[in-house]
Amino acid sequence: MSFINKPKVRHPDLPKNELGLTRRDYEGAMSTLCAGCGHDSVTSAITQAIWELDIRPEQLAKLSGIGCSSKTTAYFASGAHGFNAVHGRMPSIAAGANAANRDLHYIGISGDGDSLSIGFGQFAHAIRRNVNMLYICENNGVYGLTKGQFSASADIGTKSKKGEENRQAPVDPCLAALSLGGTFIARSFSGDKDQLVPLIKAGLRHRGFALIDVISPCVTFNDHVGSTKSYQFTREHYQEAVHADYIPPRTEITASYAEGEAFPVRMHDGSQILLRKLDKDYDPTHRGKAFEYLRTKLRQGEHVTGLIFVSAASSHDMHEMMNTTHVPLNQLPYEKMHPGTAGLASILKRYG
Repeated sequence: MSFINKPKVRHPDLPKNELGLTRRDYEGAMSTLCAGCGHDSVTSAITQAIWELDIRPEQLAKLSGIGCSSKTTAYFASGAHGFNAVHGRMPSIAAGANAANRDLHYIGISGDGDSLSIGFGQFAHAIRRNVNMLYICENNGVYGLTKGQFSASADIGTKSKKGEENRQAPVDPCLAALSLGGTFIARSFSGDKDQLVPLIKAGLRHRGFALIDVISPCVTFNDHVGSTKSYQFTREHYQEAVHADYIPPRTEITASYAEGEAFPVRMHDGSQILLRKLDKDYDPTHRGKAFEYLRTKLRQGEHVTGLIFVSAASSHDMHEMMNTTHVPLNQLPYEKMHPGTAGLASILKRYG
């Protein structure tokens, strides 16, 4: 995978944060995602949030798995630490890094395929352990890198690029996180930056596991069987000298609507989703009511956005539960890391 760096040109009047850094100092490589992809909007929101929070790039650790969503980490905070794990294994890498160094801010970027299928077990255990990290799931309902098959979050009745209809019940990450004891659970839309940026900032400041499920449309897999201009029709009826593909540019989908309102958003393929923004009277501290409200609205075809649940009680994150060291492991002296022969024998006696 190759990345093209952005030009280092900086306008002298760009606003700076408390560290004296501009927003451009938090950017990464040029995106190679499809034009109009909602994931790029998520990248922009993350960049804005960490700039506003005055987090030094070197104090940030970015982790991802496999998928279109997992390319996001390359596109922000080029000066940060990063690790691209194998498919579905990002949560355990994040937990290990977090255990070794609690001084960093951890952002895990995943997709609905990466999190809710092969990585569902790891996703669940990261919630159970309350790993101190922000976990962003860029949710588009398809496997974008492998040509648009249904993911585990695809709604019943959704039609694929080939016109097939999904009949399997979806896995909702917010409902799953609620049932697993998650302490910070939110959902947003990639085109609603006014809502997404504050949620990202809140998630980064939350002690413990913070999940933000972001509905992020895929602009590529929206051509259906029956169109003579579809990729499938063209490849079946024309002789190609070399296999090539072209993704037509799309206009970014945005949304702006008030608290308490339900707002229809039309996707590039003509389908429509209904977003409902939580109102000021909603209580996000009651797990049972949050679960029932979310489930009720899903049955009504509405995707609830905003801070769905946050634990009002003082919760123990992974470090407190496991009594980990306050000093990063790479800063501990050798003598403390190596117990010696006598120390090892003493440890083994516990298992005798």
